Amino acid sequence: MTSTSVTSVRPYWDLTFDADGDPDPRQRDALLEAVGDRTDLVVFSHGWNNDIATATALYDGFFGHFPGLLAAAPDLRFGYVGVHWPSMRFSDEPIPDFPRTSPTLAAPVADGAAASGAALDPLTRAALGEVFPGSGPTLDRIAELLAERPEAPERLDEFAALVRTLTGLPPSPGAAAQGPAAQIPAARGPGAQGVAAQSLLAEDMGTAPGAEPLLFTQDPVTTCLSLADALATAGAEVAPAQPVSGEAVFGGLGRRVWDGAKELLRQATYYAMKRRAGTVGQRGLGPLLGVLARRAPSVRVHLIGHSFGARLVSFALDGMPSSVRVSSVTLLQGALSHYAFSGPQPFDARGGALHGRQQRVTGPLVACHSRHDQALGVFYPLASRLAGEDESLLGDIAHAGADLLGFGERWGALGHDGFQALDGAPELTLERALAGGLPRTGCVSVDASSVVCSGGPPSGAHSDICHEELARLVLRAAGRVPG
Repeated sequence: MTSTSVTSVRPYWDLTFDADGDPDPRQRDALLEAVGDRTDLVVFSHGWNNDIATATALYDGFFGHFPGLLAAAPDLRFGYVGVHWPSMRFSDEPIPDFPRTSPTLAAPVADGAAASGAALDPLTRAALGEVFPGSGPTLDRIAELLAERPEAPERLDEFAALVRTLTGLPPSPGAAAQGPAAQIPAARGPGAQGVAAQSLLAEDMGTAPGAEPLLFTQDPVTTCLSLADALATAGAEVAPAQPVSGEAVFGGLGRRVWDGAKELLRQATYYAMKRRAGTVGQRGLGPLLGVLARRAPSVRVHLIGHSFGARLVSFALDGMPSSVRVSSVTLLQGALSHYAFSGPQPFDARGGALHGRQQRVTGPLVACHSRHDQALGVFYPLASRLAGEDESLLGDIAHAGADLLGFGERWGALGHDGFQALDGAPELTLERALAGGLPRTGCVSVDASSVVCSGGPPSGAHSDICHEELARLVLRAAGRVPG
């Protein structure tokens, strides 16, 4: 049975996974039973959308370009799949050409916090509760602290500890719960358990299990001020910096610290989503693609992923049986390391976690990137930096302010500057790729800045992907349009 929520293409199937990668059995079976008469199947995974409706609108809009592009090829019978997995987007991040969702839940917000945007709006609070089930008391206290923005430094320590609890990270070494946080139980449910489990995937560069981003191990005041600086770099409104000496003084500086504290919550949430995307790809979508290959071996499969969805479909390559191949992969503003598919590097002898997995794609593996994507150009490197590095987050922000295009070379994202240190991976403009410049196989970076260019702070153009040119690029990679 196909979905009726996406109307721009037929046949279309929803495919839903839980946080552990288990598919909805009815949706899985419906797809496997009906897909055999298709020549091609396009499988698209969203990134950090906070509800099925938003993801469905994305699929409806992007797939809507396909019928016209395929009109000259009537013998091709395409099918379409929209992957759904438990993730979220903070409601203050607009998606170009999508109506901004209006919060429908009422909650008191302190006047100062509302003015600065530091408070946790009810819609985001509800979304966090859905992706981190059983975390109600923790979220209530987090929302309370963001609304009140207390002056006492120990309350910021409490906030940082609560954020770790929410996302399933163990307490910082030597940290002890303080104040109301000491009475709040750890979040329960598949989301929190999945992040905390040692069996979760390592980072994109093959980082040893247990390594944590500097974001979560540095002093909270330093971290939150760094994140406030990053917000300012991205063009967001933050409280002005106030020079102080000695201990942190919570006044004018406090407003800036709490602006950064909300960003810490956002980045911690996305860190959890990053790991979850890898789990769903490797343990969920990858094995299912193996089953599909056995049931419908003549169907050419084309994977598309946006943001963390790009990480999901990339790790699906790792989770497929070694004999299975997909025909093409297109990663749109991929939120994974630009070294993920690379071999050993001077700073990491193990190389990327997906090194060699591009060989499981018979056609091209395309990475679209844009210099207008602030989520990946500014915040992704900050969230990815691991403890034990020499430089501080503040040093990184200073570097970012001086040279955004060079920021985050070690910790950069694929969707910011494409494949790095990968032999034989050409760099093309979107115009050149659409004119027939795509290689027949292998990795290729495509600068899509000419169309992926709209969007305000803090994420910039990260979600500006519903363009006919990008749909045409997918079909170029699939080898299903001339060129």
